[in-house]
Amino acid sequence: MTMPVFREFLEQNPNVEIVMVSRKNFESLFADIPNVIFHGINLDDYKGFLGIRRLGKELLKEYCPDYVADLHDVIRSKILDKIYVRKGLKVFKINKGKEEKEELTDVWNLDKRQLKKTVERYADVFREMGFKVELSHQLRPIYKEKSGIGFAPFAQHKGKMLPLEKSFELVKILAQKYTIYFFGGGKSETETLESWESQIPNTKSLAGKLNLSQELDKIAQLEVMISMDSANMHLASIVGTRCVSIWGATHPYAGFLGFGQSENDVVQITDLTCRPCSVFGDKECYRGDWACLEEINVQKIIDKI
Repeated sequence: MTMPVFREFLEQNPNVEIVMVSRKNFESLFADIPNVIFHGINLDDYKGFLGIRRLGKELLKEYCPDYVADLHDVIRSKILDKIYVRKGLKVFKINKGKEEKEELTDVWNLDKRQLKKTVERYADVFREMGFKVELSHQLRPIYKEKSGIGFAPFAQHKGKMLPLEKSFELVKILAQKYTIYFFGGGKSETETLESWESQIPNTKSLAGKLNLSQELDKIAQLEVMISMDSANMHLASIVGTRCVSIWGATHPYAGFLGFGQSENDVVQITDLTCRPCSVFGDKECYRGDWACLEEINVQKIIDKI
């Protein structure tokens, strides 16, 4: 979700350079943005406090930054922040709005409201530095000619995932009219999607067959992506592809709708007062019946398409 923010921030502030420090495998997400230097690391090389301290020293020696932006605010980045403050650097960190999110996900709170979008929280970090940033919240398609539908039926947590039998039913109906491309990763997901491919004509599983750069290019060519509240929605945002997103225990109110994606393309059960019960979908169902996902009618998704 940082990538679209970087792109628009740097277009509006072309004399700025960003050194992005993250896991090596995310490098292709930032490949097309001028003025971004991607410093990829393997976290196994920097374990524990001493490892993070060594990383901090290496980054200072190589780049000598004017400002430090902590867009993550987790234990590792907190350690780096303290090191840099002691070195006299100005550190600006994201306000995640934890208290607001705790209130939002309280199942007894009946007054649910839209919180600040996460991409705006990222932009706020640069605004605090004194830069002007106005986010467009608009998709930027890469290809004019688009075809096919992408479908990513998996998510990291059960609370964010449409039951697989519903997903299978959805694909069977859509594949009568459209070519469907499956996206996923890992052995179990790949096996499931290859099984679906063998059972449903006009479908193709891309799981395990593409690297991240190739996957982004394929998503860019699609007419539409169907995704859970998961990474594939954000990959679609990066390459300007419209995404029909399916939400269960989580909710766009928490601020994680993909950059430029429309709330009109969201599929969710709107009359469950317990939603959202979780920011990340990692909690057990309060009711015990996962109604937020079980009650989603496949026809609602087809209507969006």
